[in-house]
Amino acid sequence: MSWLHVERSDSPLILAFPHGGADIPADLLDGFRSRWWAIRDADWHIRALYEGLADATLIWTDISRSVIDCNRDPSGTSLYPGQATTGLCPTETFDGEPLYRDGEGPDVAARRAAWFLPYHAAIEGEIARLRALHPRVVLYDCHSIRSVVPRLFEGELPELNIGTDNGTTCDRALSNAVVAASAIRSHVLNGRFRGGWTTRHYGRPATGIHAIQMEIAMRAYLSEPVGEPDETNWPPAWNPDLAAPLRADLAQILAAALTFAKGPA
Repeated sequence: MSWLHVERSDSPLILAFPHGGADIPADLLDGFRSRWWAIRDADWHIRALYEGLADATLIWTDISRSVIDCNRDPSGTSLYPGQATTGLCPTETFDGEPLYRDGEGPDVAARRAAWFLPYHAAIEGEIARLRALHPRVVLYDCHSIRSVVPRLFEGELPELNIGTDNGTTCDRALSNAVVAASAIRSHVLNGRFRGGWTTRHYGRPATGIHAIQMEIAMRAYLSEPVGEPDETNWPPAWNPDLAAPLRADLAQILAAALTFAKGPA
């Protein structure tokens, strides 16, 4: 499975990246309106943003979230009932634009078997491996999104959006530590984004497994265009100098998470 990657560490911290990929299998590409539409909502440069910041196991997929969203409930149940969102195999962009040509659409069951299940098997395997070594394991789910998406939320998103499903997916000491380390920037705990399926599914603090999601507004590390992006200005190029201040802040956030993970159960 060349699209799925696991870089192992024996530390009790896992970083997961379900939305950083932009690959679309050739046999699926013709069904989409265009490749650009199908990759537009990726978490752009998210792995570069976190590269080398902590001693952690890394798990990521190269597959575009428009093919399969590995952070959605596999049953199709909405994570945010009554609010606009995208599904397991999205049929529209964040802005409500159709992803597929007329008459085309996803084979949800096939895509779930091909990509969703192996990705989560990898996460489950790493949690089990590390839980055998440590009384606590922290799963930190890494995300980013455009700062302004009117269909999904009002106004401009805070730079750092921390999700624990209202405190159910991790010990409060972990969320308090992450919030404290985030205080230098605009931030919110359990605001518009409370954690996706990964955080909610794996977070079982009573068993020593603590999950937390970080959704970053892209203006914190990329040069976002004003207004809705188009093919001339999106995605923004990776600029390490622009990203450096946020990387320094994220290093402190991950250090806080790792300190918690190394504590007693």
